[in-house]
Amino acid sequence: MMSRADRTVLSEWWWTVDRLLLGALFTLMVIGVVLCLAASPPVAARLGINDPFHFVNRQVFFLIPAAIVMVVTSFLTPRTIRRVCIVIFCLFLVLLFATLVMGPEVKGARRWLVLAGVTVQPSEFIKPAFVVLAAWLFSESGKRPEMPAQALAIGLLGIVLVPLVLQPDFGQTMLVCLVWGALFFLAGLRWIWMVGLVGLGVGGLLVAYQVVTHVRKRIDRFLDPASGDTYQIDTALESFRHGGWFGQGPGEGTVKRILPDGHTDFVFAVAAEEFGIILCLILLSLFAFIILRSLTRALDEQDPFARFAATGLALLFGLQACINMAVNVHLMPAKGMTLPFISYGGSSLISIAFGMGMLLALSRRRPGAAALAALSEGSHEPAPPRGASPAGAA
Repeated sequence: MMSRADRTVLSEWWWTVDRLLLGALFTLMVIGVVLCLAASPPVAARLGINDPFHFVNRQVFFLIPAAIVMVVTSFLTPRTIRRVCIVIFCLFLVLLFATLVMGPEVKGARRWLVLAGVTVQPSEFIKPAFVVLAAWLFSESGKRPEMPAQALAIGLLGIVLVPLVLQPDFGQTMLVCLVWGALFFLAGLRWIWMVGLVGLGVGGLLVAYQVVTHVRKRIDRFLDPASGDTYQIDTALESFRHGGWFGQGPGEGTVKRILPDGHTDFVFAVAAEEFGIILCLILLSLFAFIILRSLTRALDEQDPFARFAATGLALLFGLQACINMAVNVHLMPAKGMTLPFISYGGSSLISIAFGMGMLLALSRRRPGAAALAALSEGSHEPAPPRGASPAGAA
């Protein structure tokens, strides 16, 4: 058992990190392995893979480095997080543009690269780095009026949107825009900017509907199921009906055998069939707890950068989960977006772990230097409020 008086890095991390949030994230990881075990064997059989647990083994293979990435990242300071995100953003922005030229075309889109035999989706990794850098620019706009932070933040958004639209990947485009817009709103910037940007977003959606065939088909099928093939969503809804409240039991699901993408985009439907609506509500509660807990910690943060970045990362995580679950129950058109820590996918798993590691780091309780000195001397005086400067500091 680590003592609060220990001044080791590990002990300080343990007593300052949000252990409830950390536990909830690891719980999601474990549930993800269980659901991959339930959903992936039929997919392996349909693809002609001899090993029925092929996807389970790969999920565990990626889960180990993902857990390490999350924990190691949670040790970082806010300044180090900014520097790491600059490197990550620049690297994966280059790879994001490279997908347009070198990426294999899958279902009419170029979103992946094969590097050293491993399939990588650069857009997954650029999202958390983009959110942190946007949060930094918005925080600087209030502290340094001479810095064109607002213009830089808009430029940063444009740089990311160009390759996403060209891939095309409108699901990730929408997610990035929503989180960026939320940070824009939280930064207290002028309403005229917000109105103009919302107008641009609506205009872009209308253009995409008119120009991009598969976007128009998806929206039309959502609004009018008789206008096209709705086999995927019909099968997902049948999974919910077949599972009922308590499910058919582990391994007893039958609809999952014909459900396309049951281990990725529609794993939530597999959870409903085998474990029932009860597990779906538990998952929903876990996601809600993580989001609300993160936003509460962000609200207490005194540093504007840490507050904006933690809020943005929590919204990125929560909106992605909401979009996936909404698609599964036919509340939104299909987006091809994974359920965080639950769906199969190496890029998604590691990138989300990186984002949650930064969230844990930004939400850590950091007492001032005076409080640490008093604690090491055995003082029983209360620690200063979070974000307060040490006594005598300039």
